[in-house]
Amino acid sequence: MPNLENKTFTDGKSRCFWPGEDELYLHYHDFEWGVPVDDDNRLFEKICLEGFQSGLSWLTILRKRENFRKAFHNFEIARVAKMGDNDVEHLLQDAGIVRHQGKIRSTINNANRALELMEEQGSLAKYFWSFETDPSDRPASVTRETIPGSTPVSTGISKDLKKRGWSFVGPTTVYAFMQAMGMVNDHTDDCYCRPLIEKKRRTFKRP
Repeated sequence: MPNLENKTFTDGKSRCFWPGEDELYLHYHDFEWGVPVDDDNRLFEKICLEGFQSGLSWLTILRKRENFRKAFHNFEIARVAKMGDNDVEHLLQDAGIVRHQGKIRSTINNANRALELMEEQGSLAKYFWSFETDPSDRPASVTRETIPGSTPVSTGISKDLKKRGWSFVGPTTVYAFMQAMGMVNDHTDDCYCRPLIEKKRRTFKRP
């Protein structure tokens, strides 16, 4: 999870501290992080990239995201599920992504597990959004100090996914995914994006 502390940026807007002044990171913070998502392939991409991020900075992953999309067929779940050993060997030579064999194989495995989950639940979106945290369980004030690294909900999702055969989906990874996909709004109280995300969440139709 990013380092969450607010500051005023050169454009005069108050934001969470973690994007710094990096243009790519600022765009991600302003227009993507926390926006509710219901597209299965995009959800799959987000949870896979959060797994790749483990032990690295999110900015590293963000800078490589287009390479990841090319490597994994734009994270089209059915296509990733068909990837095999030859694809793994090829990707281990691809300097444009994180060349971690365990995480590459995990992505392929998780695509197959995602297909099973979609068959059972109807969609990944329906599955993940069924775990949405009740607003009464959220901190009354969202600050750097009150944002957790994981929660009982992320721990529950993690346990359920692992039981279903998913990998690289620990509680911290799952909570970062929940933040990114908009299941929770962890823009801090004085971040200008917070009310914008709240508005999107109010109008978002849950699957």
